[in-house]
Amino acid sequence: MHDTNLVLGGKDFTSRLIVGTGKYASNEIMRQAHEESGAEIVTIAVRRVSLPGKGDSILDFIDTKRFTLLPNTAGCYTADEAVRTAYLAREAGLGEMLKLEVIGDARTLFPDVQGLLEATRTLAREGFVVMPYTNDDPIIAKKLEDAGAACVMPLGAPIGSGLGIRNPYNIKIILETVSVPVIVDAGVGTASDAAIAMELGCDGVLMNTAIAGARDPVAMARAMRLAVESGRLAAKAGRIGKKLYATASSPIEGLADWTS
Repeated sequence: MHDTNLVLGGKDFTSRLIVGTGKYASNEIMRQAHEESGAEIVTIAVRRVSLPGKGDSILDFIDTKRFTLLPNTAGCYTADEAVRTAYLAREAGLGEMLKLEVIGDARTLFPDVQGLLEATRTLAREGFVVMPYTNDDPIIAKKLEDAGAACVMPLGAPIGSGLGIRNPYNIKIILETVSVPVIVDAGVGTASDAAIAMELGCDGVLMNTAIAGARDPVAMARAMRLAVESGRLAAKAGRIGKKLYATASSPIEGLADWTS
């Protein structure tokens, strides 16, 4: 079955799984998990990158020739703060692809959509490939696209919650509303959650805690890789329709009458 690559900022990616770098028990486990995930994009919090000469850097455990770095503005609570962090990432040589976060609430980590829109407009004008983490609101998703976002990344559930895709119907409406890629970001807990996101028609899944917090992160990374691939294949194949009553797998029409 023919499929296309995921295209972000004019660059093609064969993997539709994006993984993170936080919460691992060790950098070596993180490195192994990245390998097993098959991901080509790795997101990293700008504030976790050590400056040269300031000790070990997480970048020492990421093969930057193989993986595309996706710096994120984690921990930013205003548009101005997120924009400044984005500039720092670019100056540090982390590139112009950016996972944009503008958090509105410390307890839920839900996005501040007004600040998110403001920062998206500014950074898109400045040449960044903006990938905004947003809520599952189709109206905001469309506004982000119009503001210059390279994709939209609606949450499946709160960050790190592991609750899965809580509102698949909103995700489906977002898919019908925007023309840029839709990547589910946050809330995935296990492989079936990732598969559901892809079966809905999403273009990719971004996750961190579901892998890093697993009992065996390396094994979970492989499970997530397979789930994203199988979910994508199922979406392309086209599932059967749902019916209230049974339909026989072997229709009785045309069968020989063995009772006579």
